[in-house]
Amino acid sequence: MSAHAALPDTSRPRLFSGFAAIAAVIVVWSGFNIVSRLGGRSPLTPYDMAAIRFVFSGLVCLPFVLARWRRLDWPKLAVLAALGGVGYALLAYAGFALAPTAHAGILVNGGIPFASALIAWLVLGHRPGVRTELALLVAGTGIMLIGLHSFGQFAGVPAHQWLGDVFFVLAALCYASFGLLLKQWQVSPIDATIGVAVIALVCYLPVYLLFLPKATASVPVSFVLGQGVYQGILAASLASLLFAYAIHNIGPQRATLMLAMVPGLSALAAVPLLGEPLDAVTIAGVLLVTVGAVLGATHQPVR
Repeated sequence: MSAHAALPDTSRPRLFSGFAAIAAVIVVWSGFNIVSRLGGRSPLTPYDMAAIRFVFSGLVCLPFVLARWRRLDWPKLAVLAALGGVGYALLAYAGFALAPTAHAGILVNGGIPFASALIAWLVLGHRPGVRTELALLVAGTGIMLIGLHSFGQFAGVPAHQWLGDVFFVLAALCYASFGLLLKQWQVSPIDATIGVAVIALVCYLPVYLLFLPKATASVPVSFVLGQGVYQGILAASLASLLFAYAIHNIGPQRATLMLAMVPGLSALAAVPLLGEPLDAVTIAGVLLVTVGAVLGATHQPVR
């Protein structure tokens, strides 16, 4: 009895700080969907968007890497950078060039919990509980609605929107794998954030400069700077640090389930800011993934 009574004294501060961190991530990532869609509708290519993100985040994190150089586990960080850095960013930005903001929220932020639960079950043997399964089922219905809507090519749906949705799903798979490996390998939040940022910069920038198409000269410098501050500093650095911190405190499945709250915020903000209307199917998808997120996030997992 005494052991159980002592548990809340040590766990509650961790839970509170973990939920506070993921709440901040939800706000930043909702804005990320809006800012990225603005970039996707501009002349910038997905390669430009990734380069802007990596340059700003890499330069911000470089001094911290130099100070912790010998303490970093570079092989593990390289894998994390390939999944949660380069892979996720390129796939997400490719999706933003073809599909609306609401789809990004549903398929990326709503898809990450599904991919996390599936990979944890099939690879790590961590079968989700009944309530988590219900949460995933509810949110999954919303994701399937969006998929059917795009692939069905209904009236008014752009011809290549389905391809953007595919990119979003692949981005979700990349980030889910990143989150699970982060927890499995016990990489600290600060090491993961700075290591991924610098590795992404060093590996991607030479390829971008030498071989990939560029369109940064076709947009104002202020637009590039604005994208860089949000993408590289807020989304890639600050939000990544907070997300890693939340995973360590509330676990990867509950943290990723809470990300399914992003679609509602993104979809609502996109109406006045981007002029992207919401049809009945998208609204239904947003509501379902949000309900699934609440069900999953309020469940106390069995440890």
